[in-house]
Amino acid sequence: MAYCKFQADHLFTGYQLLDHSHILVTDEGGTVVDIVTGEAGNDIQQFSGILMPGHINCHCHLELSHMRDRIPAGQGLTHFISSVMGFPKANQAEKELGMALADKEMYENGIVATGDICNQRLSIQQKAKSKIQWYNFLELTNLDDAKAEELIALYNNMANEFEEVLPATSHVALSPHAIYSVSPLTFSLINKNTKNKTITIHNQECADEDELFTHGRGKFLGFYESIGRKSMPLPVSGKSSVQTWLPYFNNGQTIILVHNTYTSEEDIVFANEYAAANELQLAYCLCPNANLYIEEKLPPIDLFIKHNCNIVLGTDSYGSNRQLSITSEMATIHKHFPGIPTATLLQWATLNGAKALYRDSDLGSFEKGKKPGVVWVNKGFSESKRII
Repeated sequence: MAYCKFQADHLFTGYQLLDHSHILVTDEGGTVVDIVTGEAGNDIQQFSGILMPGHINCHCHLELSHMRDRIPAGQGLTHFISSVMGFPKANQAEKELGMALADKEMYENGIVATGDICNQRLSIQQKAKSKIQWYNFLELTNLDDAKAEELIALYNNMANEFEEVLPATSHVALSPHAIYSVSPLTFSLINKNTKNKTITIHNQECADEDELFTHGRGKFLGFYESIGRKSMPLPVSGKSSVQTWLPYFNNGQTIILVHNTYTSEEDIVFANEYAAANELQLAYCLCPNANLYIEEKLPPIDLFIKHNCNIVLGTDSYGSNRQLSITSEMATIHKHFPGIPTATLLQWATLNGAKALYRDSDLGSFEKGKKPGVVWVNKGFSESKRII
């Protein structure tokens, strides 16, 4: 059997950052054989910087790829949502090209698995030929309890279509869009339909989300009026967003909370304690470049670290980001939070994400028998490249 040998300034295993003396050995297909030190023979490929497992992107909207550079930045979340809803209708060819380009960029940047938001069937064919593994979150938006059961049935049919076409490495789960766009019964039915699955939800992406449920005011009221809605889908709770929606879930799920830009320390403590008491697993997904693009603000990453939160990374979409690169997300975090150890950032980008998407049996770390991909990243996180 022919072997491939890789050596760099540092080798990140998924768990720890090793020095130059360690050599990664794989077979020709990329399956990990061993990590060795000392004499390893000839034909060792040398790199400066860091070699690491393939990146895991826990939040993306492949369907929005045709919106690249066409939604103004810095206008806030409610404006962004209105822009997406009112975006000029694109033809099928334009959408397919956008998805193909996004898929290609993610793959070349080292992403091996992606948690993708799906509102329709549009992405199935691209994913069927993709080299990336996909966890498909079929995102439900429904403001009316009366329509909830019908919508759940439609989305379960769509889930069957995804499962029939896509390879066995793909997963499918229903997921709520956000608290401001999902009715009480819809939440309850999603909880019932997703036992022991990973699901996802947009959480506290703007201050108005908390303002809506704590005080019943803010920009979302104007947004509801603009779409002809006269009432909120959920009543004012007097509590923050996450403290209002999280109690709907108690069915063994892993929940990826995305963005968390305005999550408070009180919210973090509440969420972690509720999850522990109700046998849920939480993963806090950071998409810093999208947060800066939309709200010009970053999440309180220091608080998530303080409370030992499980952190994963995402790119969001071309509609809210200028590139789809987990390396770029790490670079932004490193720039604004330089005290975070390199190994911690790298674990967020690899093993943590693989566990959240149920892909850690094969991805996320350099362990014998796994085929996680091999990615080179320079020390400043300004560049990355897929090696295998």
